[in-house]
Amino acid sequence: MKPWVTLDSCDVPGGSGKMELLQRDQEMLIRVDGHALMSTRMHGSEEALANLAFDARAGAGGRILVGGLGMGFTAAAALNRCREDDRVVVAELVPSIVEWNRGALGEAAGRPLDDARVEVHIGDVTTLIRGRENDWDLILLDVDNGPNGLSAASNGWLYSKGGLSAARRALSPGGVFAVWSAHPDDRFTERLKRSGLKVDVREARAHGRRGSRHIIWLGRKA
Repeated sequence: MKPWVTLDSCDVPGGSGKMELLQRDQEMLIRVDGHALMSTRMHGSEEALANLAFDARAGAGGRILVGGLGMGFTAAAALNRCREDDRVVVAELVPSIVEWNRGALGEAAGRPLDDARVEVHIGDVTTLIRGRENDWDLILLDVDNGPNGLSAASNGWLYSKGGLSAARRALSPGGVFAVWSAHPDDRFTERLKRSGLKVDVREARAHGRRGSRHIIWLGRKA
């Protein structure tokens, strides 16, 4: 088997580790401190994050906020469901990830950042949720391995009582708040229900009908 080749690396903002972009044949991998974070070979649940959220809103788009660019698969899946006049704002904390998606990595997801309907916000997704009212029709979050705020301290707020209340206010009527996780979390499910959203918890496979089972929470605003 061919070895992985490091294409680029960067420090994670906040000093929480070293992030690398690697390639082996046609597969690309992002890892942090030697631990695999995401791969172009397994992205089914990232696409499901967008598709399930659109389904929960009866297919309607509008103003869509994607928290966490990653390898671009969630943004690409959202764009595939969007109309010409819909808008997708992608918030990414790590500038190098945006650069990688504009470069060699972009081909994997079909270069979603080249789409005229996309706007990139380099910074914390929480700044696009705090204090907002009826701004977003869909909020799609894939910024951590689960609702624990691991990648940035501020992300912990997203999953707290205050953060979930802010997310509900930021949604338009009928809007959907969707969260990706590598594992279930019953306590988060209960917090989400107490925020006033109608909650559905779904499973999605990492790779077609195979691979790890990931969790997607869908919270719909009345």
